[in-house]
Amino acid sequence: MEIEPGIEELIEDLAAGDPARVTAAAERLAAHGEDALPGLLGAVYANQSPQRLKVYGDVLGRIGPPAFDAVLVAARGGEVDDWLRSRLLRVFDERCAERYAALALEPDRLSGSGFEGLLRLRVDSDTGLRALVEKAGRGDDFYGDPGKYLSAMWDSYAPRLRELRRDPASPRPVRRGALGVLIEGGGLDALDGRDRMLVERLVRVKLPGGVRAVPDTQLSAWWLAVPGSTYEGVFEALGLHDPRPVTVRAGVAAAMCEEIRSPSPEDPSRGISRAFVTPELDGWRLVFGQFRQLVGYDDWNDMVETVERVSAACGRAQLFYVDDAGGADIWFAAEEGRVIRQYAAEGGWDDEDDEDDEDPDDITGGVRDVCGALSVDPDLVGVLDTVVRGHGWLAVTAPDAGHGRFPGLLPV
Repeated sequence: MEIEPGIEELIEDLAAGDPARVTAAAERLAAHGEDALPGLLGAVYANQSPQRLKVYGDVLGRIGPPAFDAVLVAARGGEVDDWLRSRLLRVFDERCAERYAALALEPDRLSGSGFEGLLRLRVDSDTGLRALVEKAGRGDDFYGDPGKYLSAMWDSYAPRLRELRRDPASPRPVRRGALGVLIEGGGLDALDGRDRMLVERLVRVKLPGGVRAVPDTQLSAWWLAVPGSTYEGVFEALGLHDPRPVTVRAGVAAAMCEEIRSPSPEDPSRGISRAFVTPELDGWRLVFGQFRQLVGYDDWNDMVETVERVSAACGRAQLFYVDDAGGADIWFAAEEGRVIRQYAAEGGWDDEDDEDDEDPDDITGGVRDVCGALSVDPDLVGVLDTVVRGHGWLAVTAPDAGHGRFPGLLPV
């Protein structure tokens, strides 16, 4: 498109060192509106220094919706890369609110810029709500700006999401997506009684099977193993409460989630999390959760104390810890409250200790070498003919916490 006379000179003035001259040029270019965009975007493509982008962005922001549309056309046409597109789409104000919401609806990389704009402007929009519902309906995650936007608008959106759930005229995908957003934003506590029963019934239906979802030991992992016949003692030994039946996929996902803050009168900075106890697998149950919550901060001493405490409650217990990045490979086997075997290798050094070094049937080696012989190898669960009994349990680390306050969707 041909650049109108005078606009090119004004764009050149944007590079002047005189602030008054720059301000005057920016105001006159903004007054030209859409006619200034071809030359202005050409200048953006030619010089992307932080100083120039700040000045160009100011003019684009003043022009508003036509500039937003022009940047979007350039992004879709491959004229700007993702970094520049993201940078330019941050400059627009409330006049482009619905454009941000419409962009968030798109199921591709551009939706991120849409949610960034919605979050920055705190846009309360039916289109923005619809973008969240469709995102949940697609099974997308809510990391980053989408989750922050949902949190920012929660008080406004939660009642409308419940209305969508109860509206018989809402299409089924919309109702399903609304349920997902409610759980994502407020956990089970955000649901009414009918939806809570629906989720609990779905969990019961899905309880059998799915053991292949047990975490593998690649790169980094830790877990406890206790006998299937005496596993109930692990709840009290680890300070776990309110155990509920759960599928393996949901239990693993919940156990991997970070702790959330839940202040109490005794501890204003208290954090709480969840732990997952697997179904019985070849006679053993495995326990997964947040290491700091279930074991502690003094890694070695707390690991010894934890495995001995759990073995006192369950008769036998093993604790495995492997971290390839940090070079740690550690395991303990305990019986009746006392460690009887242990192995540690860190940074190429290893040390193994047991009561009878001459036993020809000794189990030796690191975590991946011995866990299957001591109890269960998570990497082989469901790959070989694993004997599965019962179902998994999901428990919380505080007696007054409950399950409903943990946000985020869990796979079933």
